Amino acid sequence: MKVKLIIATIKPFKLEEVREALTGIGVRGMMVTEIKGFGSQSGHTEIYRGAEYAVNFVPKIKLEIVVAASMADQVVETIKSTAQTGKIGDGKIFVLDVGQAVRVRTGETDADAL
Repeated sequence: MKVKLIIATIKPFKLEEVREALTGIGVRGMMVTEIKGFGSQSGHTEIYRGAEYAVNFVPKIKLEIVVAASMADQVVETIKSTAQTGKIGDGKIFVLDVGQAVRVRTGETDADAL
């Protein structure tokens, strides 16, 4: 069975609502990281002592969720509909193929490891 990695960036205040919605459709685990970044909503470059650097990073939450490929579309739709505010900076979702997944405790692989 194929496995997918879904990476989503969302607004921090949407985390609990998204987590509850994903749990409701059967997602059994996720990794959550506090990040900073920018897209359309902000971020520009400045030059300081001859070096160019980016400023105005915005706090975001990054979700990493590994699911069976058959669930990927439902997970993406759930994140999209739950995290959406209609305002700039709602986030992005990326779906990648996973070459291998292993549960450390048991050695189970791929979908069995989820």
